[in-house]
Amino acid sequence: MSGEVTIYDIAEKLGLSAATVSRALKDNPAINSNTKKKIRAAAEAMGYRSNRFASNLRKRTTNTIGVVVPRLNSNFMSTAISAMEKMASDAGYSLIIVQSLESPAKEIANIRTLFNSRVDGLMAALSSEQETDIDFRILTDRGIPVVFFDQVPSGSSQPCIIIDNAQAAHAITMHLIGQGCKRIVHLTGNVKRFVYRERLSGYKMALLEAGIPFDEELVLHSDLTELSAPDIANRILEMDGRPDALFAANDMSAAACLTAFRERGLSIPGDIAVAGFNNDPISRLMQPNITTINYPAYQIGATAATYLLNHLTGKSSLQATNKVILHADLLVRESTMRLPHNDQLRSVF
Repeated sequence: MSGEVTIYDIAEKLGLSAATVSRALKDNPAINSNTKKKIRAAAEAMGYRSNRFASNLRKRTTNTIGVVVPRLNSNFMSTAISAMEKMASDAGYSLIIVQSLESPAKEIANIRTLFNSRVDGLMAALSSEQETDIDFRILTDRGIPVVFFDQVPSGSSQPCIIIDNAQAAHAITMHLIGQGCKRIVHLTGNVKRFVYRERLSGYKMALLEAGIPFDEELVLHSDLTELSAPDIANRILEMDGRPDALFAANDMSAAACLTAFRERGLSIPGDIAVAGFNNDPISRLMQPNITTINYPAYQIGATAATYLLNHLTGKSSLQATNKVILHADLLVRESTMRLPHNDQLRSVF
Protein backbone atom coordinates (compact mmCIF):
# COMPACT_ATOMS: atom_id res chain seq x y z
CA MET A 1 0.00 0.00 0.00
CA SER A 2 1.12 3.56 -0.63
CA GLY A 3 0.70 6.36 1.90
CA GLU A 4 0.15 6.12 5.66
CA VAL A 5 -1.78 3.04 6.80
CA THR A 6 -4.70 3.84 9.12
CA ILE A 7 -6.91 1.77 11.39
CA TYR A 8 -9.61 2.18 8.75
CA ASP A 9 -7.41 0.39 6.19
CA ILE A 10 -6.87 -2.49 8.63
CA ALA A 11 -10.59 -2.61 9.46
CA GLU A 12 -11.53 -2.74 5.77
CA LYS A 13 -9.03 -5.52 5.08
CA LEU A 14 -10.28 -7.66 7.96
CA GLY A 15 -13.96 -6.82 7.73
CA LEU A 16 -14.04 -5.34 11.22
CA SER A 17 -15.06 -2.00 12.63
CA ALA A 18 -12.44 0.71 13.10
CA ALA A 19 -13.40 0.85 16.79
CA THR A 20 -12.55 -2.85 17.21
CA VAL A 21 -9.18 -2.38 15.50
CA SER A 22 -8.40 0.63 17.68
CA ARG A 23 -9.27 -1.21 20.89
CA ALA A 24 -7.25 -4.26 19.88
CA LEU A 25 -4.15 -2.19 19.14
CA LYS A 26 -4.53 -0.59 22.58
CA ASP A 27 -4.79 -4.08 24.16
CA ASN A 28 -8.31 -3.46 25.41
CA PRO A 29 -9.46 -6.53 27.42
CA ALA A 30 -12.89 -6.34 25.76
CA ILE A 31 -11.36 -7.74 22.55
CA ASN A 32 -10.62 -11.48 22.60
CA SER A 33 -7.02 -12.65 22.20
CA ASN A 34 -7.52 -14.33 18.80
CA THR A 35 -8.96 -11.14 17.30
CA LYS A 36 -6.09 -9.13 18.80
CA LYS A 37 -3.52 -11.46 17.24
CA LYS A 38 -5.22 -11.26 13.81
CA ILE A 39 -5.40 -7.45 13.94
CA ARG A 40 -1.80 -7.06 15.13
CA ALA A 41 -0.53 -9.41 12.43
CA ALA A 42 -2.39 -7.42 9.77
CA ALA A 43 -1.13 -4.12 11.19
CA GLU A 44 2.47 -5.34 11.05
CA ALA A 45 2.12 -6.76 7.55
CA MET A 46 0.54 -3.54 6.27
CA GLY A 47 3.17 -1.30 7.91
CA TYR A 48 0.82 0.45 10.33
CA ARG A 49 2.41 3.00 12.68
CA SER A 50 0.68 4.28 15.79
CA ASN A 51 0.21 8.06 15.66
CA ARG A 52 1.66 8.80 19.07
CA PHE A 53 1.93 12.50 18.31
CA ALA A 54 -1.83 12.86 17.88
CA SER A 55 -2.44 10.70 20.93
CA ASN A 56 -0.04 12.76 23.00
CA LEU A 57 -1.67 16.00 21.87
CA ARG A 58 -4.96 14.70 23.24
CA LYS A 59 -3.24 13.86 26.53
CA ARG A 60 -1.32 17.19 26.48
CA THR A 61 1.96 15.35 26.92
CA THR A 62 4.62 13.99 24.54
CA ASN A 63 6.78 12.00 26.98
CA THR A 64 9.81 13.82 25.60
CA ILE A 65 12.37 15.94 27.44
CA GLY A 66 14.66 18.46 25.82
CA VAL A 67 18.36 18.77 26.64
CA VAL A 68 20.34 21.89 25.65
CA VAL A 69 24.13 21.86 26.03
CA PRO A 70 26.95 24.09 24.74
CA ARG A 71 28.82 21.22 23.11
CA LEU A 72 28.50 17.45 22.98
CA ASN A 73 32.21 16.72 22.43
CA SER A 74 33.30 16.60 26.06
CA ASN A 75 33.61 13.72 28.46
CA PHE A 76 31.60 15.64 31.06
CA MET A 77 28.62 16.30 28.78
CA SER A 78 28.51 12.84 27.25
CA THR A 79 28.62 11.26 30.71
CA ALA A 80 25.94 13.59 32.12
CA ILE A 81 23.67 12.95 29.11
CA SER A 82 24.20 9.20 29.49
CA ALA A 83 22.78 9.43 33.01
CA MET A 84 19.87 11.59 31.84
CA GLU A 85 19.00 9.18 29.04
CA LYS A 86 18.96 6.18 31.37
CA MET A 87 16.78 7.91 33.94
CA ALA A 88 14.40 9.21 31.26
CA SER A 89 14.17 5.86 29.49
CA ASP A 90 13.43 4.03 32.74
CA ALA A 91 10.56 6.47 33.34
CA GLY A 92 9.16 6.09 29.81
CA TYR A 93 10.51 9.34 28.39
CA SER A 94 12.70 10.10 25.38
CA LEU A 95 15.33 12.83 25.04
CA ILE A 96 15.74 15.41 22.29
CA ILE A 97 19.34 16.66 22.54
CA VAL A 98 20.58 19.88 20.92
CA GLN A 99 23.83 21.84 21.19
CA SER A 100 24.24 25.60 21.01
CA LEU A 101 27.91 25.47 19.93
CA GLU A 102 28.38 28.41 22.34
CA SER A 103 26.15 30.60 20.12
CA PRO A 104 23.39 32.56 21.93
CA ALA A 105 21.43 32.83 18.66
CA LYS A 106 21.58 29.06 18.12
CA GLU A 107 20.69 28.47 21.75
CA ILE A 108 17.55 30.61 21.39
CA ALA A 109 16.63 28.80 18.16
CA ASN A 110 17.10 25.45 19.92
CA ILE A 111 14.87 26.50 22.81
CA ARG A 112 12.11 27.55 20.39
CA THR A 113 12.47 24.30 18.45
CA LEU A 114 12.06 22.29 21.64
CA PHE A 115 9.11 24.44 22.69
CA ASN A 116 7.45 23.86 19.31
CA SER A 117 8.21 20.14 19.67
CA ARG A 118 6.06 20.26 22.82
CA VAL A 119 8.65 18.84 25.19
CA ASP A 120 7.28 18.13 28.65
CA GLY A 121 10.37 19.59 30.34
CA LEU A 122 13.91 20.74 29.71
CA MET A 123 17.42 20.27 31.13
CA ALA A 124 19.95 22.89 30.10
CA ALA A 125 23.57 24.00 30.45
CA LEU A 126 23.97 27.56 29.18
CA SER A 127 26.27 28.74 26.42
CA SER A 128 29.24 30.86 27.44
CA GLU A 129 27.61 34.20 26.53
CA GLN A 130 24.42 33.57 28.49
CA GLU A 131 24.16 34.71 32.11
CA THR A 132 20.38 34.69 32.74
CA ASP A 133 17.45 32.39 32.08
CA ILE A 134 15.45 35.01 30.17
CA ASP A 135 15.42 33.05 26.90
CA PHE A 136 14.00 30.00 28.67
CA ARG A 137 10.94 31.88 29.89
CA ILE A 138 9.05 30.93 26.75
CA LEU A 139 8.90 27.54 28.52
CA THR A 140 8.69 28.45 32.21
CA ASP A 141 6.02 31.11 31.66
CA ARG A 142 3.82 28.36 30.21
CA GLY A 143 4.42 25.95 33.04
CA ILE A 144 7.03 23.81 31.27
CA PRO A 145 9.66 22.94 33.91
CA VAL A 146 13.35 23.67 33.36
CA VAL A 147 16.32 22.32 35.34
CA PHE A 148 19.75 23.87 34.82
CA PHE A 149 23.01 22.01 35.39
CA ASP A 150 26.76 22.73 35.22
CA GLN A 151 26.63 26.15 33.51
CA VAL A 152 23.70 27.82 35.27
CA PRO A 153 22.13 31.30 35.13
CA SER A 154 22.58 33.96 37.78
CA GLY A 155 19.58 34.73 39.95
CA SER A 156 17.30 32.10 38.43
CA SER A 157 14.37 30.72 40.40
CA GLN A 158 14.66 27.44 38.49
CA PRO A 159 16.49 24.43 40.00
CA CYS A 160 20.26 24.36 39.40
CA ILE A 161 22.43 21.24 39.82
CA ILE A 162 26.07 22.21 40.39
CA ILE A 163 29.20 21.59 42.39
CA ASP A 164 30.87 24.25 44.53
CA ASN A 165 33.35 25.33 41.87
CA ALA A 166 34.86 28.04 44.07
CA GLN A 167 35.49 25.60 46.94
CA ALA A 168 36.99 23.03 44.56
CA ALA A 169 39.35 25.58 43.01
CA HIS A 170 40.27 26.80 46.49
CA ALA A 171 41.14 23.22 47.50
CA ILE A 172 43.34 22.56 44.48
CA THR A 173 45.14 25.91 44.83
CA MET A 174 45.75 25.34 48.53
CA HIS A 175 47.13 21.91 47.69
CA LEU A 176 49.64 23.51 45.30
CA ILE A 177 50.59 26.08 47.93
CA GLY A 178 51.02 23.23 50.38
CA GLN A 179 53.51 21.70 47.97
CA GLY A 180 55.62 24.84 48.20
CA CYS A 181 54.32 26.59 45.08
CA LYS A 182 54.25 30.38 45.22
CA ARG A 183 53.79 31.49 41.59
CA ILE A 184 50.73 29.62 40.42
CA VAL A 185 49.33 30.29 36.97
CA HIS A 186 45.58 29.89 36.63
CA LEU A 187 44.48 29.03 33.09
CA THR A 188 40.79 29.83 32.70
CA GLY A 189 38.13 29.98 30.03
CA ASN A 190 35.51 32.63 29.39
CA VAL A 191 34.80 34.08 32.85
CA LYS A 192 31.27 34.99 31.74
CA ARG A 193 30.62 31.31 32.30
CA PHE A 194 29.58 30.50 35.83
CA VAL A 195 31.99 27.60 36.26
CA TYR A 196 35.12 29.50 35.18
CA ARG A 197 34.16 32.62 37.10
CA GLU A 198 33.73 30.56 40.26
CA ARG A 199 36.99 28.66 39.77
CA LEU A 200 38.87 31.93 39.38
CA SER A 201 37.21 33.16 42.57
CA GLY A 202 38.32 30.06 44.48
CA TYR A 203 41.88 30.47 43.20
CA LYS A 204 41.94 34.08 44.43
CA MET A 205 40.52 33.11 47.83
CA ALA A 206 43.26 30.52 48.35
CA LEU A 207 46.01 33.01 47.53
CA LEU A 208 44.51 35.53 49.95
CA GLU A 209 44.21 32.92 52.67
CA ALA A 210 47.87 31.90 52.20
CA GLY A 211 49.09 35.51 52.15
CA ILE A 212 50.23 35.35 48.53
CA PRO A 213 49.52 38.54 46.54
CA PHE A 214 47.22 38.08 43.58
CA ASP A 215 49.01 38.76 40.27
CA GLU A 216 46.74 39.45 37.30
CA GLU A 217 49.55 38.43 34.93
CA LEU A 218 49.36 34.88 36.28
CA VAL A 219 45.75 34.52 35.08
CA LEU A 220 45.70 33.40 31.45
CA HIS A 221 42.57 33.16 29.30
CA SER A 222 42.06 30.69 26.46
CA ASP A 223 39.47 28.46 24.83
CA LEU A 224 40.90 25.57 26.90
CA THR A 225 41.46 23.36 23.88
CA GLU A 226 44.38 21.10 23.03
CA LEU A 227 45.32 23.35 20.10
CA SER A 228 45.75 26.46 22.23
CA ALA A 229 47.87 24.73 24.90
CA PRO A 230 51.33 24.99 23.21
CA ASP A 231 50.98 28.77 22.97
CA ILE A 232 49.87 28.91 26.61
CA ALA A 233 52.85 26.77 27.66
CA ASN A 234 55.23 29.08 25.79
CA ARG A 235 53.70 32.14 27.44
CA ILE A 236 54.21 30.55 30.86
CA LEU A 237 57.82 29.64 30.17
CA GLU A 238 58.61 33.12 28.87
CA MET A 239 57.29 34.90 31.97
CA ASP A 240 59.69 36.86 34.15
CA GLY A 241 60.11 34.76 37.25
CA ARG A 242 59.03 31.40 35.90
CA PRO A 243 55.87 30.05 37.58
CA ASP A 244 56.25 26.91 39.66
CA ALA A 245 52.70 25.61 39.14
CA LEU A 246 49.84 25.59 36.65
CA PHE A 247 46.22 25.15 37.67
CA ALA A 248 44.19 24.72 34.47
CA ALA A 249 40.39 24.93 34.50
CA ASN A 250 40.09 21.65 32.61
CA ASP A 251 42.11 18.47 32.21
CA MET A 252 42.62 18.70 28.44
CA SER A 253 44.52 21.97 28.80
CA ALA A 254 46.48 20.64 31.77
CA ALA A 255 47.50 17.54 29.84
CA ALA A 256 48.48 19.43 26.69
CA CYS A 257 50.52 21.96 28.68
CA LEU A 258 52.21 19.15 30.63
CA THR A 259 53.26 17.57 27.32
CA ALA A 260 54.60 20.90 26.05
CA PHE A 261 56.57 21.45 29.28
CA ARG A 262 58.17 18.02 29.04
CA GLU A 263 59.07 18.61 25.39
CA ARG A 264 60.95 21.71 26.56
CA GLY A 265 62.91 19.58 29.04
CA LEU A 266 61.07 20.51 32.25
CA SER A 267 60.54 18.01 35.06
CA ILE A 268 56.97 17.52 36.30
CA PRO A 269 56.35 18.35 39.12
CA GLY A 270 59.92 19.31 40.07
CA ASP A 271 60.21 22.32 37.75
CA ILE A 272 56.51 23.02 37.47
CA ALA A 273 53.54 21.28 39.07
CA VAL A 274 50.44 20.78 36.91
CA ALA A 275 46.83 20.42 38.05
CA GLY A 276 43.60 20.23 36.06
CA PHE A 277 39.87 19.99 36.70
CA ASN A 278 37.10 17.48 35.79
CA ASN A 279 38.84 14.09 36.22
CA ASP A 280 38.59 13.34 32.50
CA PRO A 281 40.17 10.04 31.39
CA ILE A 282 43.20 11.89 29.97
CA SER A 283 44.20 12.97 33.49
CA ARG A 284 44.75 9.31 34.40
CA LEU A 285 46.50 8.41 31.13
CA MET A 286 49.20 11.08 31.30
CA GLN A 287 52.61 10.44 32.83
CA PRO A 288 52.74 11.63 35.48
CA ASN A 289 49.03 11.30 36.32
CA ILE A 290 47.42 14.71 36.74
CA THR A 291 46.03 16.05 40.01
CA THR A 292 42.45 17.14 39.39
CA ILE A 293 38.95 17.65 40.77
CA ASN A 294 36.50 14.80 40.38
CA TYR A 295 33.56 16.53 38.66
CA PRO A 296 30.73 13.99 39.19
CA ALA A 297 29.19 14.22 35.70
CA TYR A 298 27.02 11.09 35.93
CA GLN A 299 25.68 12.13 39.32
CA ILE A 300 24.92 15.65 38.05
CA GLY A 301 23.05 14.28 35.03
CA ALA A 302 21.15 11.75 37.13
CA THR A 303 20.24 14.36 39.75
CA ALA A 304 18.96 16.82 37.14
CA ALA A 305 16.87 14.08 35.53
CA THR A 306 15.54 12.87 38.88
CA TYR A 307 14.30 16.31 39.91
CA LEU A 308 12.66 16.92 36.54
CA LEU A 309 11.08 13.48 36.28
CA ASN A 310 9.78 13.61 39.86
CA HIS A 311 8.06 16.87 38.98
CA LEU A 312 6.62 15.53 35.72
CA THR A 313 5.29 12.38 37.40
CA GLY A 314 3.84 14.25 40.37
CA LYS A 315 6.20 12.84 43.00
CA SER A 316 7.51 16.26 44.04
CA SER A 317 7.49 19.89 42.94
CA LEU A 318 10.42 21.81 41.52
CA GLN A 319 9.21 24.85 43.46
CA ALA A 320 10.65 23.27 46.60
CA THR A 321 14.12 23.22 45.10
CA ASN A 322 16.42 25.96 43.87
CA LYS A 323 20.07 24.98 44.07
CA VAL A 324 21.52 21.50 44.60
CA ILE A 325 25.26 21.45 45.31
CA LEU A 326 26.98 18.09 44.85
CA HIS A 327 30.32 17.15 46.40
CA ALA A 328 33.49 17.19 44.29
CA ASP A 329 36.69 15.53 45.56
CA LEU A 330 40.28 16.69 45.16
CA LEU A 331 42.26 13.85 43.58
CA VAL A 332 45.96 14.31 44.34
CA ARG A 333 48.30 12.59 41.88
CA GLU A 334 51.96 12.59 40.88
CA SER A 335 51.86 15.77 38.76
CA THR A 336 51.81 17.97 41.88
CA MET A 337 53.57 15.87 44.54
CA ARG A 338 56.72 17.93 45.06
CA LEU A 339 57.28 17.36 48.79
CA PRO A 340 57.81 14.24 50.93
CA HIS A 341 54.89 13.42 53.21
CA ASN A 342 56.50 14.82 56.37
CA ASP A 343 57.24 18.14 54.66
CA GLN A 344 53.63 18.32 53.50
CA LEU A 345 52.50 18.18 57.12
CA ARG A 346 54.61 21.26 57.86
CA SER A 347 53.15 23.21 54.88
CA VAL A 348 50.70 26.09 55.06
CA PHE A 349 48.00 23.67 56.15
